[in-house]
Amino acid sequence: MSHHQDAIAPHGGELVNRIATPEQREEFLSQADFLPRVQLDERAVSDVEMIAIGAFSPLTGFMNQSDYDRVVTQMRLANGLVWSIPITLSVAEEIASPLKEGDLIRLDNPAGRFIGVLQLTQKYTYDKLREAVNVYRTDDANHPGVQVVYNQGSVHLAGDIWLLQRAPHPQFPTYQIDPAASRQMFRENGWKTIVGFQTRNPIHRAHEYIQKCALETVDALFLHPLVGATKDDDIAADVRMRCYEILLEHYYPGDRVVLAINPAAMRYAGPREAIFHALVRKNYGCTHFIVGRDHAGVGNYYGTYDAQYIFDEFEPSEIGIVPMKFEHAFYCTRTKQMATTKTSPSKPEERIHLSGTKVREMLRRGELPPPEFSRPEVAAELARAMRVPIPIPALT
Repeated sequence: MSHHQDAIAPHGGELVNRIATPEQREEFLSQADFLPRVQLDERAVSDVEMIAIGAFSPLTGFMNQSDYDRVVTQMRLANGLVWSIPITLSVAEEIASPLKEGDLIRLDNPAGRFIGVLQLTQKYTYDKLREAVNVYRTDDANHPGVQVVYNQGSVHLAGDIWLLQRAPHPQFPTYQIDPAASRQMFRENGWKTIVGFQTRNPIHRAHEYIQKCALETVDALFLHPLVGATKDDDIAADVRMRCYEILLEHYYPGDRVVLAINPAAMRYAGPREAIFHALVRKNYGCTHFIVGRDHAGVGNYYGTYDAQYIFDEFEPSEIGIVPMKFEHAFYCTRTKQMATTKTSPSKPEERIHLSGTKVREMLRRGELPPPEFSRPEVAAELARAMRVPIPIPALT
């Protein structure tokens, strides 16, 4: 694609496309019954999809050992380009053993359906503890990302991939806007500055506040919720999407906000994942990226603003997308509005702090979040989804 028309170039300069052409697809299908097979888990399926559509540009497949080692230790690919999360295909030794470098490997989804191929260029073992400590900053097996590393196979398979075909998303086909399409949309609208927002939770009032603060200074907001694999206790993607639709209908300018799904899986890698999320949104065409409190964090593994500090470890030109760093927003009972410590004169006891975790806890207790936490329409949708009785206002 030509980049001079876009507001920002993809990471590495070129948008990757690893979706098989009709001719390639027919060739792969003709070999399907004769190829060695590897069955992917949900996260690996997401990774294949993200590589194929260019969201993980410049990656064209699963990482070889030189890329993997440098990403784990230095947050860079072997060529020096910034990259913070290993994208690898892990299998057990007994599965890897008969596979030969140079083989074309059939990739099946968890249901056994043929979805893609891997041109195997390398097999290598790796140190799981080293990956956990470097990438997730902990060796604690209770961390959901570390748990995945410890439970996955001991051999990485490296090589370019092809996705057989780009199928419509089974739940959200109208919001399936891939990087090439989002870039075209931004061009057609004449937007030069677009801010991306990553979320795996329903948007609460603190999110809304920082998004609208950002929207005051850029042309458009790219609301990009993650719908790949998440923790079991995260709110289901279909519920979250209904909440986003409600918010956009009632509370956002319809001509300056785009809602699209991000098919990636969540890693919960905190600071490193903040860099990763920013680079992915750069590939979608965003020029700015919101980084708030404990971005991509889980539990108490990361400091409140570690995900913002990590951007200072790189030259801005190396990342290329501008991080918009926001303090923890809260509802100020003195001024009766959303604010941060930068704008509010309130004392700590006059601040109602908001979080997706608190909203979930309230709903599980059978309580409807107050308007200081969530917009009433969103709270009602969450209550319906979690089967919480919705209070009926008394007649006056």
